[in-house]
This record gives sequence, C-alpha cells and structure tokens, in this order.
Amino acid sequence: MGSISKINKPHAVCLPHPPQGHLNPMLLLAKLLHHKGFYITLVNTEYNHRRLLNSRGPSSLDGLPDFKFRTIPDGLPYSDANCTQDVPSLCQSVSRNCLAPFCELISELNSIAASDPSSNMPPVTCVVSDSSMSFAMLAANEFNIPCAFLWTSSPCGYLGYTKYEDFVNQGLIPLKDASQITNGYLEKEIEWTKAMEHIRLRDLPSFIRTTDPDDIMVNFFIQEVNRALDVDAVLLNTFDALDQDVIGPLSSNLKSLHTIGPLHMLAKQIDDENLKAIGSNLWAEESECIEWLNSKQPNSVVYVNFGSITVVTKEQMIEFAWGLADSGKPFLWIARPDLVVGDSTILPPEFVTETKDRSLIASWCNQEQVFNHPAIGGFLTHCGWNSTIESISAGIPMVCWPFFADQQTSCCYCCNVWGIGMEIDNNVKRNEVEELVRELMDGEKGKKMKENVMNLKSKAEEAYKPGGLSWKQLDKLINEVLLSKYKKNPI
Repeated sequence: MGSISKINKPHAVCLPHPPQGHLNPMLLLAKLLHHKGFYITLVNTEYNHRRLLNSRGPSSLDGLPDFKFRTIPDGLPYSDANCTQDVPSLCQSVSRNCLAPFCELISELNSIAASDPSSNMPPVTCVVSDSSMSFAMLAANEFNIPCAFLWTSSPCGYLGYTKYEDFVNQGLIPLKDASQITNGYLEKEIEWTKAMEHIRLRDLPSFIRTTDPDDIMVNFFIQEVNRALDVDAVLLNTFDALDQDVIGPLSSNLKSLHTIGPLHMLAKQIDDENLKAIGSNLWAEESECIEWLNSKQPNSVVYVNFGSITVVTKEQMIEFAWGLADSGKPFLWIARPDLVVGDSTILPPEFVTETKDRSLIASWCNQEQVFNHPAIGGFLTHCGWNSTIESISAGIPMVCWPFFADQQTSCCYCCNVWGIGMEIDNNVKRNEVEELVRELMDGEKGKKMKENVMNLKSKAEEAYKPGGLSWKQLDKLINEVLLSKYKKNPI
C-alpha cells in the first residue's frame, strides 16, 4: 500500500452513527485506514458537524489534503443544542431519510474526482459504516463498491441483538405487561454460548424491556442485524482473547468478521501529529483533570464517568455523591451538564464542601489520558463499550452501573465472565456505592479484579503490538474486502 500514488489511492467514505460512543471508534478506524494508504472522507450529520465546531474550534474540521469531512442531514428538525439526540428518534430518522443524501454525496465526490484533477480526490472505492447506519450498504451496492460495518457495541451485546428476532418469534418479547420488568420474569435464562451456557434476559441489551410490538429500537436492531448478514465484512472493536466466547457464534452467519481492537491502542501507534490533532469529542475537554490527577498518589483515585448518553435522576445523583463522599476516596467525576433528567447537574453544597479537598467535578475530559494516568485506581462506569475496552486496556477494574442498550450485557461479562467488575443495583443507594468503592480500591475482591484485568491488558497488548493479530486482521480486511474491487490506474 505504501507505493500507491496520490491519484491512485483507494478512497474510503466513513460514516459514523451520531452519538459520541459511535463517533469515537469510527474516527479511530478512519485514521488507521488513512495510515494504511486510503484517502478518507468522514461524513458527519449536520448536527454533529455544528457540535464539533463548537467544542473543538472553527478550524477543527478543516482536515488534511487526503482526510476530509463532509455532512449529510439526519432528517430531524434543525437544532443547535449541545446534547445527545433522542436515540429512538435518531435511529428511526436516519434509517428513513439518509440513504438519498448519502448517495448524492458519493455521486458528488465521484464527480469531483473525475472533473477536478487539482482536488487530488480519487473516486470512492469503498464504504465503511457504523452498523447503525446500515443504509450505507444499500448505497454501496448502488455504486458497486464494497461495504464494511463497524459494530461499536460490545461483541457480547451484538450477540444479544442477534437474538431479538428469535425472542419475538418465541413470544418472549414484547413483554406482556410492565410488571414483567420487576416480577422476576427477566431472571429467565436463555441458551447462550458453549463457554457460558445460559444468560438471563435482564443481561441482554435492554431494548427487550418493552411492551410495544412496534417498538422502534427492537425493530431497528432486527433490521440492522439482518443487513449485517449481507454486508461484505463486519468489524468488532475487540481482541480475540477477550471475546472468543462470542466470536464463533457471531462469525458463523457472517460473510467476514474481523476483530480489530482495541482501536484506540492501534491508532495510538500512528506517528502523524496532524492526524492525531483531529478529534471527535462533542463536548469541550477540561485540561484541569490531568493537572489535578498529577497531585494524587498512584492508584488512589476513583474515576467516575457515565458516558455521553446515560442520564440519572436527581435522587440517584445524590446517592452516588454521598456514596463517593462516604468512601473517603479521592475521585474525579465527569458530570455532563445534561446528566440529570430534567434538571441541571448541581450537587448538594454540603457534599461539595465536604469533598472539595479530594475531588474534582468536570463536565468532560480526554478519557484516554485519564485512564493512562498512574493516579487512577478504579472506574465507576456505565459499561459503554468504549469505556469498557479502554479500562481493560489500561488495567483498571470497575464498578458497573449499566444504563441501557448493550451496557447490561457488557456488565454481565465484566462481573461474571472476566472477573474485572462489580455491579451496583439500578436502584442505587449510597451505602452500596460506599461499600463497593472501598472494595474496589482496597478489598480482596478488588485485588483479584485488578489481577484479572492486568492479565487481560497483557493479552490486549499482544493483539495490538506491531505484527499482532489485530494488525493482521486490519490488513486482511483491507486486502480481501475493501480493495476487492479496487483497480490501480496506471500512473
């Protein structure tokens, strides 16, 4: 790939799903493809484009000569808000409204490539899309180019989504009534994998907890799972040693499955400062976080972050706050302005006063820098997949409070399969938070979890080191799928 000239580069159009947890891994993958010789066009929604310019500055999306940003509308009403859009509405809208503008964009890029040699833009040769933007496969088929899906959920969560259609056919979902959420019905076990024969319904991606036969998210994931059966390749942000339990069942029905992860650790090895400067955080990062951590002892700080979508009630926020206060441990808490449902994220003044000498509360941070700081000793998390695999890569054990989607399944694996986490009940109480945080940082179970996660960290290093299996999987994806219809023009 290193010998390809500028005009002969393959051109990958990369399409992330708008939420932050989807945007981050797609940008990392786009950087890896660029590193391997691809011209990149990364396509954000117009809403996300505005948010990125707002958080990262007016020149942040200028790109590079061969790494460009374009936009398509998401089909929702115009908004200049600075928050994650309603997920069901977003999923329904992109599925219905984005195919035509995406096709128009590919046509426009091809037209520029054909008519403007000064642009140095090659024609589009492949599409790499978030699995939740599966209409991209239909567009790729129209242009007769290969398409790959990046599933940004946990692999075990993805396996859970593949069960949805069977659950509907078996009458397990939708629920007969809302009481089944609390009356023990979700404790029902279903067949899972050879390594873990059964799993409870409550551990499956949470969209099954519906009484609506026309539920948007259940039907959306059935559609996305079925489309993935026909796409040229599916990519997972993981490494084989972590998810071997589910890789076999997933790959049995797919044309091609590639484990390319942890993506953030592969991308970290790219020695290109201009590329590194391209970021994807939709909220402005607070550099104060690292400065504060610099003053703390090794392995002494609890890092608290519930991600970009999780919301809590005012009561839950207060219980978490006092649980952290009563633990006596220093903590860094990332509390987005929209974290509390229907209210601003304001903590009790007496809590702030009591913990001011051992806490920092910020609205957003560079999470990778935080994880790599020696002061971090434990992580209180929602179990989003990016956070989970970043925590594993850094060797940080977890206390898990899953909110929705595949976070429930990731939590199950953290606590019951990998032995690197402990779960907090959804009905959070301060004494439980205090107890689990103390155990995480000082207890015997905490020490065992630390030992387990350090073992997984070393296996991740084997995968992402130069020449490791994840690099080999990336090369295989490129050579066997993304370049399958690519023909170099004579120079």
